[in-house]
Amino acid sequence: MDGVTTAPWPDHLLSLTEWDTLTDDPGRRFELIEGVLIVVPRPAPLHQRVMVRLAAELDRQLPDTLTALADVEVVIDAVHPATVRVPDVVVVPTLVAERNPPRLDAADVLLAVEIISPGTRRTDRVTKLTEYADAGIAAYWLVDLDPPTTLTAYTLVDGDYEIAAEGTADLTLLSPAEVQIRVERLTARR
Repeated sequence: MDGVTTAPWPDHLLSLTEWDTLTDDPGRRFELIEGVLIVVPRPAPLHQRVMVRLAAELDRQLPDTLTALADVEVVIDAVHPATVRVPDVVVVPTLVAERNPPRLDAADVLLAVEIISPGTRRTDRVTKLTEYADAGIAAYWLVDLDPPTTLTAYTLVDGDYEIAAEGTADLTLLSPAEVQIRVERLTARR
């Protein structure tokens, strides 16, 4: 493999500055958890369909002051050892998105959405739920693709998430803005 250089795998807790210097690897997806570099599986096709469809549907219904984005880095904690997550969908103020930062600060995220995949169930339901609440993200949605597809919407109340809505059909959700989500249509072809 002439001309190919591989960086050594980090052997210490990474800072946010060191995270910035890592070379992109298009074949892998990474998150940084308390300074530890974690390889996260790439989303499977159905996961990707739901991610793209939900981001587009949110963006269509949100007021012009808010924007939905898919698959962007969010700094949960910048203090060493840093934590950087990559939610499937986020909603942020449009002005933040238009600045086009390399990653978002958790303080700018109004909603984080995770789509549960094989191997992420506990992380999405327990770890990220706690991390996002601790970071002050006002709303957290979980989409479980196990039939029937279910959306659970949490709202931050006194530092903890409480279930605001849950269902497998049509849901009207109020945070970060009033939107209607047809849960059963998220996985459908059309």
